[in-house]
Amino acid sequence: MNTTPVTIRALLSEVTAQLSAADVPTPGIDAALLIGFVTDASRGRVQAMALTDAQAEASIVDRVRELAARRAAREPLQHITGTAAFRSLELAVGPGVFVPRPETEHVAQFAIDALRQAASPEPLAVDLGSGSGAIALSLAVEVPHARVFAVEKSPEALPWTRRNFAASGAANATLIEGDLADPAVLSQLDGRVDVVISNPPYVPDEAIPRDPEVRLFDPAMALYGGPDGLDLVRALSRTALRLAHPGALLVIEHGELQGEAIRALLAADGWRAASTHPDLTGRDRATTALRP
Repeated sequence: MNTTPVTIRALLSEVTAQLSAADVPTPGIDAALLIGFVTDASRGRVQAMALTDAQAEASIVDRVRELAARRAAREPLQHITGTAAFRSLELAVGPGVFVPRPETEHVAQFAIDALRQAASPEPLAVDLGSGSGAIALSLAVEVPHARVFAVEKSPEALPWTRRNFAASGAANATLIEGDLADPAVLSQLDGRVDVVISNPPYVPDEAIPRDPEVRLFDPAMALYGGPDGLDLVRALSRTALRLAHPGALLVIEHGELQGEAIRALLAADGWRAASTHPDLTGRDRATTALRP
């Protein structure tokens, strides 16, 4: 156990250097968040404590160093803290469920905008392959007059989905345990849905994700989508055609090089006005289409 007095400033510097040496993409931010997690302080509060040379108790120093070693091994920060921020939500995450990414917040906006503009007083939305529930719960919370249904089949992910649905308090969100490719899933909504959205597995089976956090910790079921990565996209296109009413919107998140193939796939299925959209970094990230 540490017995030498350590300031928050020194601890922040130490952990930042450790994470930087491990090629963690945002070492300073992650270091501050780890210290904040242990001390129950915001990132801004951690910075303030560093500026005033506040002392860290020995037990805090030991705990931060323990967690920093895990992060340096590229365990996702969200697994260490047990939470992931997504739009206005704080979601519970951990092993077995895909950690929601900031770029998906932008993708969800397409569905939120469409629900807000829908003529129905109670528009319907379906999130196929919901994982943590990030997209479905964002739609439900931000468009409270909508009814949102989420479909998830992974036995490893479902405990997290259920936990987040319960914690959200969103009475207009319903979780369905099922397979998005099942022709009977949500059959009671056939032809009635205003928006179908999905962030499906889209990594080709033979591809190796670049980031260790993804490669080593995200569940394979949430990553890999067949030889070309589009097996689940084909399935969700068929399911969405059945669920959606004419003029309804389909939103699919995908890899930056898959837009053209997905537009062709959707056009062949009968969708119209397929269009691919860049994220805030300029990378193609989402394709939308309209139900004929």
